[in-house]
Amino acid sequence: MQETPQEYSARMLGNVGGKDPLKIQAVTAKKLHKLVKRASPSKLRKKPAPEKWSAVEILAHLADVEIVVGWRVRSILGAPGTPIQAFDQDTWAAVGKYSKRDAKRSLADFAAVREANLRLYKSLSPEQRKQFGMHSERGEESVEHIWRMMAGHDLNHLRQIESLLNAKR
Repeated sequence: MQETPQEYSARMLGNVGGKDPLKIQAVTAKKLHKLVKRASPSKLRKKPAPEKWSAVEILAHLADVEIVVGWRVRSILGAPGTPIQAFDQDTWAAVGKYSKRDAKRSLADFAAVREANLRLYKSLSPEQRKQFGMHSERGEESVEHIWRMMAGHDLNHLRQIESLLNAKR
């Protein structure tokens, strides 16, 4: 059974708890790099099941999502209350050929965009952090809420990649 957008939000926010979401985001690329550098190319491409993503696919997803989130936050800052379009991650994985991507290149893309996004986030005033957009599936989401969601998203995928790379076989 697929989770609802509200269940997804609760799960991502639950990953973060009371931790600082920007601190979580600030260390994600370094943690991913440590995981990827010790893994073989075949291990990075191994799928746990036909319908599940490999580490390579997760890294490509993280790179694309970082671009999306940076755009969403910038859109909110430029036009508070702006609509935020949802996207189908599986369609993006297919059309973006995530399974064919290079893990190190995806990680480098993710790290570069994440660094730029964090510089922006740290420059925002308390008022700007409260500005929001209207997500097409989840409703009102402030910049701060998006930060917490992304931190939870990071932790979720870090655990997945760690599990994939530590699996026997």
